[in-house]
Amino acid sequence: MKSAELDKLARRHGISLTRPSPDNREVAISGETKRKILSALKIDLAGAADHETGAPRREPKPAAKKIARSFLPDFLSDTRVWGISLQLYELRSGRNWGIGDFEDLCDIADLVGSLGADFIGLTPLHAPFLADPERCSPYEPSSRQHLNPLYIAVDRLPGFACSPELERQLAGLRQTDLVDYAGVARIKLRALRDLWPAWRQRSVVDEAYDPADFDAFITKGGNSLRLHALFECLSFSMVERGVGAGWQWWPADFQRFDSAAVAGFERGQADDVAFHMWLQWLAHRQLMQAADRARKAGLRIGLYLDLAVGEAVDGSATWSEPDTYVSKATIGSPPDPFAVDGQDWHLAGYLPSAIAAGEMSPFRRMVSAAMRYAGAIRIDHAAALRRLFLVPLGSRPDSGAYVQYPADRLLQILAEVSAEHRCLVIGEDLGLIPKGLQDDLAAAHILSYRILSYEQDEKGFKPADAYPVLALACISTHDHQTLAGWWRGADIQARRDHSIVPPDLTEKHLEDRKRERRYLKAALKAAGFDLPARLASEQTLRELTVSAYRFIARTPSLLVAVRLADLTDEKRPTNVPGTSHSYPNWKPKLSVLLTDLMSSPLLKSVTAAMREERPRV
Repeated sequence: MKSAELDKLARRHGISLTRPSPDNREVAISGETKRKILSALKIDLAGAADHETGAPRREPKPAAKKIARSFLPDFLSDTRVWGISLQLYELRSGRNWGIGDFEDLCDIADLVGSLGADFIGLTPLHAPFLADPERCSPYEPSSRQHLNPLYIAVDRLPGFACSPELERQLAGLRQTDLVDYAGVARIKLRALRDLWPAWRQRSVVDEAYDPADFDAFITKGGNSLRLHALFECLSFSMVERGVGAGWQWWPADFQRFDSAAVAGFERGQADDVAFHMWLQWLAHRQLMQAADRARKAGLRIGLYLDLAVGEAVDGSATWSEPDTYVSKATIGSPPDPFAVDGQDWHLAGYLPSAIAAGEMSPFRRMVSAAMRYAGAIRIDHAAALRRLFLVPLGSRPDSGAYVQYPADRLLQILAEVSAEHRCLVIGEDLGLIPKGLQDDLAAAHILSYRILSYEQDEKGFKPADAYPVLALACISTHDHQTLAGWWRGADIQARRDHSIVPPDLTEKHLEDRKRERRYLKAALKAAGFDLPARLASEQTLRELTVSAYRFIARTPSLLVAVRLADLTDEKRPTNVPGTSHSYPNWKPKLSVLLTDLMSSPLLKSVTAAMREERPRV
């Protein structure tokens, strides 16, 4: 195929012919990249070339752009609210099994409601690889359409009784500073399997766990639920055989869900498949109970759930629906000043041709799966609504390319589903975003995502009144240090310690941080906050944290998220982006028990400030 024909074909299928460079230039992508991306999009180059030799296609004139609007609660028309963000697994309690669970979520909903907040923000609750619990990143799930059974509060299930030996094991799991995912999974799944036979025979009945509701759940879940449960059974079987939890490592005749080998396996595992569907139902029931508890506690938005931008390449979703996903490229990011070689996130993305196809499109099912429990959802990497940077398998990230997605249709689906579930939408619009996307998101009533340390220009930190109304403002997220850690430069030191950036760049970043600290102090002073001349002690950094939260509380942004890790003054970050084995990402627990949270002076000070700055209307 000639170069001009290849370019025309690439453009026809939404492939950008250039990508950005770290020095903000546009760099042409290679012919090889174009061919690989077209192949990943399942375009037959030979057939497409024949098609291209015909009469040129006349492109229709674009119609006037009308963007559908997502749901916004009526009460937000005359008030601004706040909530608390956290990771469910990080919660410590005297009754959980070494990992925060849905009962802890109920308890913290009561606490958050008593403090006057209106939502609880959570990182994704998507289904992981149960057979390989150490694969614990909530942003690389096995499936976004199903839930994580490790969050089931087993002690709240009918028929459960704790033995002294089990309590001894649980005490050990509670005492660890990092979540022992393998230990938690082993004990929880053993206990759940012990409860399953009695449930299967319907000999244990409880109003909150009605067998008729389980049957209805299976019917509604349909093929998606059955295949996810079947994947889990196969995954456990393959791990026992020493193969691996992800399907790409399985024997060839098990790598397709519709093979004769898989059908034969399923016939012999009917009870086990039903067990894994039961786990999904238990998680569903308990998350519904937590959402109801949040509403009863007075949280007007309730739960605010996060949606990952993609799924594991070898998980349940890609195995169950292979024709829905890009198969020969993964989601990443082009080279930029902080990652000069680009990034490959090793995530599977939907095919642009499939994502919005059909009445119950993959995108509709995915957002519906979260909105059924939530008063708000956050779309991680909202740029994916318009484009994704795809990296061909076996290629370096700088050999990737941007591919367009049907943004108007995706915004329409979001508007429809959010109206159905009365769920507002937040778009994480950070980093490299397409021109005009933020305007389109605002027109669609999708809230922008504004982090304090990112809201700077050449003059320093932006004043509070410069923040947009349609936004969620926050100090930091799971990918950042706490504000006190940021002030100390702990994030910069972590990037150096884990060899993410070289020492000479670390020195530059430390110098930049000194300037940023001066800018932040100046912004807070201009807003009327008096701070100690020297911010170094624990007490003075707490004063800084309270002032910073007052600052973002005064923004016109409709929502403000207060990070629980800030309130408990955590020294260890949740996640260090760019690391995999050198840091225990997604494992650190809070240093404070749930029952002791109210004794934290910082929690009292910050939440009091929130109530003063954003009183209930």
